[in-house]
Amino acid sequence: MTDTEASVKQQQQHKSSNGNVLAEATREDVFDHSYKEKDGPKPPSSIVWRNVVLMTLLHIGAAYGVSLVPSASPLTLLWSLLCFFISALGVTAGAHRLWSHRSYKATLPLKIFLGLANSMSFQNDIFEWARDHRVHHKYSETDADPHNAVRGFFFAHIGWLMLRKHPDVIEKGKKLELTDLKSDKVVMFQRKYYKPSVLLMCFFVPMSVPWYFWGESLWVAYFVPALLRYTMVLNATWLVNSAAHMWGNRPYDKGINPRENKFVTFSAIGEGFHNYHHTFPFDYATSEFGCKLNLTTCFIDAMCFLGLATDPKRVSHELVMARLQRTGDGSHRSG
Repeated sequence: MTDTEASVKQQQQHKSSNGNVLAEATREDVFDHSYKEKDGPKPPSSIVWRNVVLMTLLHIGAAYGVSLVPSASPLTLLWSLLCFFISALGVTAGAHRLWSHRSYKATLPLKIFLGLANSMSFQNDIFEWARDHRVHHKYSETDADPHNAVRGFFFAHIGWLMLRKHPDVIEKGKKLELTDLKSDKVVMFQRKYYKPSVLLMCFFVPMSVPWYFWGESLWVAYFVPALLRYTMVLNATWLVNSAAHMWGNRPYDKGINPRENKFVTFSAIGEGFHNYHHTFPFDYATSEFGCKLNLTTCFIDAMCFLGLATDPKRVSHELVMARLQRTGDGSHRSG
């Protein structure tokens, strides 16, 4: 049995709190070793100029927002930080750990909160985000990977959004089993009303709250808690695709590109334990160390304590130790 098969088998054998074996759908987030890139020249890259212009304008606006930070009130800065955390949770605890990897279960109120938070993050709707992320895990660092880090830092970070998808990304995405996403009413409702939800959650709410409640100017309220905060969340997420696939150690599997990167862990509220995550993608904590430097895991633990989340999946310590001894790079530390 291979390491991947052993990991999947353990995940399939996780038990719920009442002792019943959990029924698991086909896993689409485990690397597919049978995939082979096509021989011959690569298809030509096609630039999406609309996205190039929009991303350029967004970052110019964010740079201007930085210049306005000194003029923002302390409450506005605290509000910006809160909006950053909420919108980041919409990606990390929502689109990523809940909907992409099904690493825990959420009640309807928590799903609704995470759906709204995800709209605040404005990184494509949950369905599209989770679909592309499953493709990323299943075909990591190949032509079928949406943000293949082998193509360089810029491509993995933002360039993949400025080019048409490689044909293999589209082809493999269409073949995934996505019944769980299609049957999730929160996911499909958000997908149906995604554009108005983004206008409301990503821009109107972050801008209007400081203006209405403590008299911040609309100019500052738009450029700091709305535009600058949005751009910072985007780049924090993109660093997981770029920096965490290039720089850091590989204590669990030295045969894959994803790394343990503390800066990404901090900026992406816990998503930088990336060598661990690609080795054990079904672990709700995405880390061996639980809440340490991992605000998303702390949030999920709090939701479990409140009864809003259940069945967080975890990798046994024995399996982690066995795996790092077989395939790690020898850099593992106990904490």
